[in-house]
Amino acid sequence: MKAIVSVIGKDKSGIIAKVATALAENGVNIEDISQTIVQGNFTMIMMCELGDKISVAELGEILDKTGKDKGVTIRVQHEDIFNAMHSL
Repeated sequence: MKAIVSVIGKDKSGIIAKVATALAENGVNIEDISQTIVQGNFTMIMMCELGDKISVAELGEILDKTGKDKGVTIRVQHEDIFNAMHSL
């Protein structure tokens, strides 16, 4: 199953490392990643393959804690929901 992970917050050292580590520790593979910093604001979006060991909801809870530790907001959406929200 694929999911979209988005990360938003003030830029600081270690955000990508912390998120990537949390994903790897839970068997999640990052298939594509895009990140940018605009006037000190960090944004990142990742396409991830969850496999069958963790659900979107479980990953969301884990990454919510990770985000709070780094002072950023992290959201996880199933790929189908993300695509439906972004199509006209």
